[in-house]
Amino acid sequence: MDLAHLPSRIGADGVEIVAESPATALAGVRAVVCVPTYKRPDLLALTLGSLARQTGAPPFAVVVVDNDGQGREGSALAARLLGEGAFRGAVLVQPRQGNCKAYNAAWSHVRRALPHAPFICGIDDDEEAAEGWLAALVDAAERSGADIVGGPVRPVFQRPGLDHLRLHPIFRSHYDGDGPVPQLYSSANYLIRASVLDVMGQPYLDEAFDYKGGGDTDFFTRARARGVCFHWAERALMTETMPERRTEFSWINARALRNGMISALIAHKADPSPAGRARTILKSLALLAASPFRGLADLARTGSPLIALYHAQVALGRLGAEFGLNIEQYRTPEKN
Repeated sequence: MDLAHLPSRIGADGVEIVAESPATALAGVRAVVCVPTYKRPDLLALTLGSLARQTGAPPFAVVVVDNDGQGREGSALAARLLGEGAFRGAVLVQPRQGNCKAYNAAWSHVRRALPHAPFICGIDDDEEAAEGWLAALVDAAERSGADIVGGPVRPVFQRPGLDHLRLHPIFRSHYDGDGPVPQLYSSANYLIRASVLDVMGQPYLDEAFDYKGGGDTDFFTRARARGVCFHWAERALMTETMPERRTEFSWINARALRNGMISALIAHKADPSPAGRARTILKSLALLAASPFRGLADLARTGSPLIALYHAQVALGRLGAEFGLNIEQYRTPEKN
């Protein structure tokens, strides 16, 4: 495949366009799959390979955003695969590190370079899409008329004997059936109508969440407040590689506390008034009071003390946010 815009060039927002398919190759694209990546070239190769195996999907392109401005292993791999014809689209480098910055770079590029594509989708660089993933997302969007569609992500634990952790809220998808849902909470598996991004405006994700995570939850929460409709497509399946580090108690505890912290921060952002802050604190206290009973129910259902702890950890994380708790698991994502 001939590549346009080589050598690389710098866009107006400081994002480097390393490689790009010519416009003629992108004319019929209806969906664009965005893939942020950071120092995981081996896993990225599996992600891109899963996209190359999609069946039944409409014409689509792929935009890879390497958030490693120094090593650039991901963009080097993706540019090579693009040149070999493994996919069409673009390879970018966002040299300013940050989860939200990478997403914003991808979505902004899509709206500039592919304004005719009605659907923008996403997959992380430690995930693999089932062969019918993209077709299922687009079909759900077209049939339901929903603005945003999500699908399940099934964990694949590298350490054997941990399948019981799939029941843990950290590893379990929020929904388990097709149909309308209140909102999404994760950008691990999504489809967004391009028109939603135009309504939300830039920057799409709040970069204050770069290292905490939760920028996606904040985006979806703001979109819901604007009347955006959400849908769940159970057939739009992905799997996610879970390294051994993510099965250790210290990581799970930090993630659960972080989830609570983010929940409180988003609530404060939505209503920063003294009354709003008071309501958030009261809700956190109510969740803490209810957590022993919810935990006992989870223990009876799953037999896992680790799962039973989750509700208390979230409540404590919410209360910790009131006193400056700041968990930044994405500051060194290669270690997490």
